[in-house]
Amino acid sequence: MKNLNLLLLIVSLSLSACAQKKAQNPYGLTIINDYKAYKADYTVHPNNELIEIKKAIPSVVLDIRYATKNNFMQQVMYKQARAFARKPVVEKLKRIQAILNKKGYGLKIFDAYRPYEITLAFWEKASDKNFVANPAKGSKHNRGCAVDLTIIDIKTGKDVPMPTPYDSFAPEAAPHFANLPAAIIKNRDYLITTMQANGFKVIYNEWWHFDFNGWQNYDLMDIPFENL
Repeated sequence: MKNLNLLLLIVSLSLSACAQKKAQNPYGLTIINDYKAYKADYTVHPNNELIEIKKAIPSVVLDIRYATKNNFMQQVMYKQARAFARKPVVEKLKRIQAILNKKGYGLKIFDAYRPYEITLAFWEKASDKNFVANPAKGSKHNRGCAVDLTIIDIKTGKDVPMPTPYDSFAPEAAPHFANLPAAIIKNRDYLITTMQANGFKVIYNEWWHFDFNGWQNYDLMDIPFENL
């Protein structure tokens, strides 16, 4: 009886915690926002850990626009200019970086894991909802399974020319937009082909945004960078 009462208490507390979590979220989504629970989870399931990309791949260049005002929101969204992704995502990026390096290129990352509260802010303020994730579903970024990136020339350190700047809402940002100079198309397609051959898929309207194949296996997260 004592064990039964203890079990009922645990279930009751769990249901209460879930109810509070859903009450905090206007869409009733299950979102991991407790660092201790997240740490306990990746201790058992190592692939769930959010790895800091720059520490795992030191040669990667970061240009975390949301830690500056140089973004479509025109305001600082991140307190720290850092980039994280789930462990398998980072392992794939490490492989891609090695492939690119052999060709004289390297990765520049604009964004990766994004706390859910930032997705809410984007949706609220974005003028074109086609270019921001619907918080009713959450973003692959919130799962630590999406990266926004481009490639640079290692010798010069400059970005390889692409159809548009990062976070452009122009039609030219679509990965299959055809009315472009041949050299630009070649650069864009090389990036997309390399990423898609190594575990990612480009999305329909942003040449820079790549979702990790298998993102469905990871929870939505709302833990800020400074806590990781």
